[in-house]
Amino acid sequence: MKLSSWGRLSDDNYPATALSREIGNQQLTQSDNGETSIVYGMGRSYGDVCLNPGGGVYLSSGLDRLCSFDAESGELICEAGVLLKDIQTLFVAQGWMLPVTPGTQYVTVGGAVANDIHGKNHHTHGCFSNHVNWIRLARTDREEFICSPTKEPSWFNATTGGLGLTGVIKEVSLNLRRVNSCWLDTETLTYASLAEFSQISKDSEADWEYTVSWIDCNSRKHNRGIFIRANHSQSEAESTPSKSRLRVPLVPPVSLVNRMTLTAFNQAYFLSQKQKSGMGRSHYQSYFYPLDGILDWNRMYGPKGFYQYQLVVPYESGMPAIKAILHEIAVSGQGSFLSVLKTFGDVPSPGLLSFPMEGLTLALDFPNRGDITLQLFRRIDAIVAEAGGRLYPAKDARMTEALFTAGYPHLPEFLPYRDPGLSSGFSKRVMGW
Repeated sequence: MKLSSWGRLSDDNYPATALSREIGNQQLTQSDNGETSIVYGMGRSYGDVCLNPGGGVYLSSGLDRLCSFDAESGELICEAGVLLKDIQTLFVAQGWMLPVTPGTQYVTVGGAVANDIHGKNHHTHGCFSNHVNWIRLARTDREEFICSPTKEPSWFNATTGGLGLTGVIKEVSLNLRRVNSCWLDTETLTYASLAEFSQISKDSEADWEYTVSWIDCNSRKHNRGIFIRANHSQSEAESTPSKSRLRVPLVPPVSLVNRMTLTAFNQAYFLSQKQKSGMGRSHYQSYFYPLDGILDWNRMYGPKGFYQYQLVVPYESGMPAIKAILHEIAVSGQGSFLSVLKTFGDVPSPGLLSFPMEGLTLALDFPNRGDITLQLFRRIDAIVAEAGGRLYPAKDARMTEALFTAGYPHLPEFLPYRDPGLSSGFSKRVMGW
């Protein structure tokens, strides 16, 4: 199996079938030899939920049509291969925006549904699925059909966050939200401890829609960080954002992320952001998608690549667990400078396998150092499991079956809805098929 950058496919990876809007039930069938497939969008999942070693792949790039838009209600009907970037670019200028968006806009609508993505405003707007009206689903064992919260709701609940395993998502109806501006009013604060982070988070939830923080996970002395909260501005800014983008030009022979560079970067980043403390204004692209401004940023991790590890733990056990995890990371010397700590609210998702739960979520990137990195993950896994937490399948490449089963109690309810003609590297690893 060959990978290039994230989970992108190289040309000779798998037998690939391009999906078209005319695809019929006869084309979408399980192969005679039992080979299964998975749908591949942009490959921005960091692990193997969109990969299928030994099987086939359906490419959704051909399903890229915006079908209709209701300018009164904000309902957008589009095909599953449409990019979030295309939606934002087209509709922001008309005063509409996606209500929930992740850290990159290079994600397909089908991928957003299948992974039930979340953003920096979970405490106010929940997950992507909370804004989906209906899904057109094609199966290998029945005619395609529409599922929604009121029509075939069990299929809707299995498909949102269902990791692409309940069928091929062909078309989606979702609601956009009105906005007065493509700019956000922001406030940047620093914190010196997890207790201070917790207090700022609680103080922010009532008056701020978006909250997120960077945390220095490389320090053994303190849990300092930068907290940025934001609301949509009521008016446009006079200036326009810069369109220049940086690029990591090549893959270095070794990872540029190591103990020495981490210490220097984290110190420089903390001090530079501390100088920006206070009120400010940010364009939605730089606030929501900071890494989209650096092309091929993943190259800096060298030829062995990197792992992303995102966890969520409930509030009751959350702070001790986060503190213990940060201690393990600092002691190991394998810290991350892309370390994000934020909260999830109490907005329930309909998805049976949706990742968010009310609590604290921590996302980190680690250079792949082989077994020493996997040993660290096993220690963190134990802390997450003891705290009653779980890992994010969309960003996972090595979770165990036991950890997945323990973290997702609705798995038995989900399994009857699996499409027998679909599987992925992730499903084979944690579900056995």
